[in-house]
Amino acid sequence: MIVWLASYPKSGNTLVRSLLSSYIFSKDGIFNFELLKNIKQFPDNSLFKQIGVDTNNDEEMYKNYINTQKIFNKKDSIRFLKTHSCFMNTKSFQFTDRHNTLGVIYIVRDPRNIVTSHSHHFQKTPRESLESLLSHQVLTKDARHCTTYLGSWKFHYNSWKVFRRFNKYLLVRYEDLINDTEKTFLNILKFIAHLGRVKFSLDKKKFENTLKTTGFEKMQALEAKESFVEAKEDKNTGKKIKFFNMGKRNDWKILLDKNIKESLDKEFADEMKELSYL
Repeated sequence: MIVWLASYPKSGNTLVRSLLSSYIFSKDGIFNFELLKNIKQFPDNSLFKQIGVDTNNDEEMYKNYINTQKIFNKKDSIRFLKTHSCFMNTKSFQFTDRHNTLGVIYIVRDPRNIVTSHSHHFQKTPRESLESLLSHQVLTKDARHCTTYLGSWKFHYNSWKVFRRFNKYLLVRYEDLINDTEKTFLNILKFIAHLGRVKFSLDKKKFENTLKTTGFEKMQALEAKESFVEAKEDKNTGKKIKFFNMGKRNDWKILLDKNIKESLDKEFADEMKELSYL
């Protein structure tokens, strides 16, 4: 069954995937970009093609989300899928169901820091990125992925909390992941063991290697050496934009316009207080 790694874009999903892929899908815990292929993004065009769905028809893909996910239930193991989709189950659109979903790891980040990271990655002004967080947005289709519904940052965060009632939800703050990676990642591994109903045991050497090789400076150096497929191209030059860009230097207290900060504080006050950002 599926364990979802869900997040609003630019919230730390890549770091969680890197940690998990290093620890679970390597022999020694040493990270490389190839390991990320073990955790696909959903919705992914290749999955729909496996069951004969026309990937040029968004409506047909939405109708077949569940059928596509059944591919993963054919194997007797936990499967991880990354998603930036909000969680929606309506009469016309069902994102997932209890027969396919084992649990959710939801990665959240202070929206004041998302704005600057979002601006860099999507080549928008901070004001445009603010509008994206405030309004119901979609990620438009590309060569690999069909249209993905985000909703606003607020809607996205609240939508996935439905899994708390089933004890199948782990909230991971990006800030905790950065400031105490060891403790936070250990909690993630324990949560996965809980979902799988297996006794938790830790391979200390692999765990240490995973932590060492997925630090921001290591990832930044690896991107400079090998490039990173998920990095976007500059609209003007066609060159890759740094994916691993600022790390801890991305600090809203220094970088964010006062008016943008006040807008976020106002619109997301309840959620930011709940998350101890305010």
